[in-house]
Amino acid sequence: MRRALSILLLLFLIGLMPAQAQRVVNVYNWTDYIDPEALKRFTAETGIEVRYDVFDSLETLEAKLLAGHSGYDVVTPSNEPSFSRLIRAGALMPIDRSKVPNWGNLDAGLMRRVESSDPGNRYGGIYLFGTIGLGINPDRIGALAPNAPLDSWDLFFKPENAKLLAPCGIAMMDSAIDVIPSVLKYLGKDPNSTDPADLAAVEKTLMAVRPFIRSFASGGNLEALATGQICMAIDYSGDVIQAAARAKGVTIRYVAPKEGTEVGFDMLAIPADAPHKEEALAFIDFVLRPAVMAGITNFVRYPNAVPAARALIKPELLADTNVFPTDQQIAGFFTIGPVPQSAERARTRMWARFKAGP
Repeated sequence: MRRALSILLLLFLIGLMPAQAQRVVNVYNWTDYIDPEALKRFTAETGIEVRYDVFDSLETLEAKLLAGHSGYDVVTPSNEPSFSRLIRAGALMPIDRSKVPNWGNLDAGLMRRVESSDPGNRYGGIYLFGTIGLGINPDRIGALAPNAPLDSWDLFFKPENAKLLAPCGIAMMDSAIDVIPSVLKYLGKDPNSTDPADLAAVEKTLMAVRPFIRSFASGGNLEALATGQICMAIDYSGDVIQAAARAKGVTIRYVAPKEGTEVGFDMLAIPADAPHKEEALAFIDFVLRPAVMAGITNFVRYPNAVPAARALIKPELLADTNVFPTDQQIAGFFTIGPVPQSAERARTRMWARFKAGP
């Protein structure tokens, strides 16, 4: 009886002791943009649970972070305009590189390309990068518009082409931030232009094809292309390449239009009010390992900025210049910068009118 009472007392005292807090990291990333095995491996190695949410537009990400108290520890904003804008707003914290030893694995040349957004690379390292172009089903397009150019934005933005292709389905990514600079470049204008006349020209171009656009989506275009529901979409390069890999019975191809293609870098960053900063640094350090980054690229088909990862990447991906552009291609891509808030508001209003239709 005495022994039983002792055991009960011990159990009671244990119950009064505070439980050790579960270590967690809250990650907010783009849709279809991680290797699930990487998350499992991180938890297995560190004991840190990953709580993982996704977004499908920069507008959504910015709204959450600028409102504050998002609860997220690691986020992946594109270098422009979101990453630089979040830095200026004080919404991100500097990275303590002493706690991210794998930072040294990052490609110095590519990191210099994002210094215009983050002088000194203080607030983030490159996660993955890609371009914005066209996802097409060349067979269905050829059947409906055999003379339409497959290497040009004309395929989408010329109303006569869009009208011919409307029956097989045209989709637009739902992001003014991503689309407007490409239209400006197509029209021969500065992608960062804030001239009201240039914005009016963009609106005119978009409105001319609005009757032929079936849907607006930034995350759903991948499946719609892969399953043959649509034959053309403006989308991110990696999403189109993923669609091509998943497609059954249809051929999907990514096109970087000849008039100009935007390249964007998605950054690993930590919100200034992140509740688990040490765990966030551990997660970033883990992701920047060559083996981990190679697994991510192999899964999502976006290039990374860790040169040592290349030895572990599938040869067919390394050979695909849509996945890993050549230095010459990269030199020809354009990047964008931030625009004043007043111009951003004007773009947002114009986008709303465009989506609503004429």
